[in-house]
Amino acid sequence: MRHWYHRGLVAWLLWPVSLVFRFAVALRRLLYWLRILPSKHPGIPVVVVGNLTVGGTGKTPLVIWITEFLKKKGWTPGVVSRGYGAKIDVPRAATIADDAAAVGDEPILLSRRSGCPVWVGADRLRVIAALRDAHPDVDVLVLDDGLQHYRLRRDVEIAVIDARGFGNGFMLPAGPLREPASRSVDAVVLNGAAGDGFAMRLQGAELHRMTDAADRRPASAFAGQKVHAVAGIGDPNRFFLHVGKLGVKLVPHPFPDHHQFSEKDLQFGDDAPVLMTEKDAVKLRRTAKPNWWVLPVTAELDPAFGDWLSKRLDGLRRSKAA
Repeated sequence: MRHWYHRGLVAWLLWPVSLVFRFAVALRRLLYWLRILPSKHPGIPVVVVGNLTVGGTGKTPLVIWITEFLKKKGWTPGVVSRGYGAKIDVPRAATIADDAAAVGDEPILLSRRSGCPVWVGADRLRVIAALRDAHPDVDVLVLDDGLQHYRLRRDVEIAVIDARGFGNGFMLPAGPLREPASRSVDAVVLNGAAGDGFAMRLQGAELHRMTDAADRRPASAFAGQKVHAVAGIGDPNRFFLHVGKLGVKLVPHPFPDHHQFSEKDLQFGDDAPVLMTEKDAVKLRRTAKPNWWVLPVTAELDPAFGDWLSKRLDGLRRSKAA
């Protein structure tokens, strides 16, 4: 498995470069704060879900939770994503019919699970404009990543931290930090991490067969047999531990985050069941095999988080109406 940050001597050798990177990040943020570099607000509330580190920390399940929560509160959310790994020349919608190579893996998952319009592209402002043209009823935007996209002014910033925390505490390239750990946000969500913030847990104990989503089985059905587990997410070990706690003795096969899977990657020389995450499954659905199984997970949030978010957005709605 690739380490998500450099350790030991290598980190210290790269530390001077990370100081240059830290200065560049601080200068860029200052220029936007002083309005020397232009930024723009789209005119409806913007909620950004991001992280201070490279690699996944659980942002996508949180975005899905937020969209479901907002719909229950009477909002009509739209979702904006970078579409990591895909070459997107112009803003476009991401749907469950798309290939991950064209729009990214997370946007397809977001489209399927959230039921909201999901649009992708590198320039978030252009993406938002296109989304709103196509869906004028959308009255709140949720960004999956984009904490460092300062061209877009936002109303709520939420940082997700997982059990790995901030690693060695260094900024890129010596460590995993995109911005200093001291960077302020409106709320911190802790995905299995300790600290001050709102707790989040990922729940899921039922799998479905990739070739027949109606065939669902509890994880306990796989106990007592050889099982392969693959994960190409930010922290594959998080998935392996989750499956292990469900009583499944597995053979772990970690891959880099956003790995572009091929059928050969899942050939292990036997017909044992292969378990995978939803995010990885969207890249393999064209070549699905009967022994491939998917484990969907759902975010469970501290109820106080919903209360906090609702108050923040209701305040924005009232101020706009005044």
